[in-house]
Amino acid sequence: MIRIAGAGLAGLTSALELARRGAKVTVYDRASGPGKGSVARYAGGMLAPWCERESADDAVVTLGRDAVEWWSGVTAVTRLGTLVVAPPRDRQEVARFARRTSDFTPVDGAGIAELEPALGGRFDQGLHFTKEAHLNPRQALIDLTMASRDAGVSFRWATEAPAGVTLDCTGPAANLPGLRPVRGEMAILQCPEVEITRTVRLLHPRIPLYLVPRGAGIYMIGATMIESSSTRPPTLRSISELLSAAFTLHPGFAEASILEIGAGLRPAYGNNLPRLTRHGGGWALNGLYRHGFLLAPAMAKHVADTLLSETSHEHPRECPAA
Repeated sequence: MIRIAGAGLAGLTSALELARRGAKVTVYDRASGPGKGSVARYAGGMLAPWCERESADDAVVTLGRDAVEWWSGVTAVTRLGTLVVAPPRDRQEVARFARRTSDFTPVDGAGIAELEPALGGRFDQGLHFTKEAHLNPRQALIDLTMASRDAGVSFRWATEAPAGVTLDCTGPAANLPGLRPVRGEMAILQCPEVEITRTVRLLHPRIPLYLVPRGAGIYMIGATMIESSSTRPPTLRSISELLSAAFTLHPGFAEASILEIGAGLRPAYGNNLPRLTRHGGGWALNGLYRHGFLLAPAMAKHVADTLLSETSHEHPRECPAA
């Protein structure tokens, strides 16, 4: 029997991968149901390894390139790519982004208008990462739980994990050496007047923005990174900057309704790559940070390979490609 502490993204993907290979798995979580206690509910859900390479290690591309197919077997995935744009005054940001990434198609103003008519006439150049995709994190956590249950995983909700679990996936609560909390802030907007179908990244020197459609005129917006361990709600300045960036993307967002504003602390190691490490008498998977949905499938396979192998490894194990 494999016992997992934490029914967040790391715990659920690991449970499913282990169960698919015939293991008997029980997952314990303090929350009352799927996704309710996971910081992954504040994620963008972007499956964008080539875009992420702009500020991340090569391992993000190596490990993340198969994530779209893995998630497509669990939940709905929108495969329309990622569109990267910048205001005309910041067009040098597009060139800089292009130098640090790959697997994109350059697009001019007409190309942007063809991909996203709502953005026609607003931007004169951009990059289209055609193989990227996105999903709805909250629905994905529910679907992941259901898939795990169908595969034979047992869940103990509103229950503290017993001592000596096989795999600890409790995020910052695990208190592992070298692990730090990184703050993520987001807002969910409803704006039926603006129709955007794919993930859009707006490059801006002060606050780079990503916008992810959720369907029915609903959008999630967030900033790429906030180095803070504060647990306080988002500040007025922070949310104002997010909303200002959304207005820069399209002025129609000035009339958007704000459905939700949230913040969560996501676990990260110094190199921002996840690690599978020895912890107590078992293992710990942690540090998924902002690449969570992108890297979780590869790390779950790594967990299954390790836990089900005949030989144990006493040394820390990071990303398989790190």
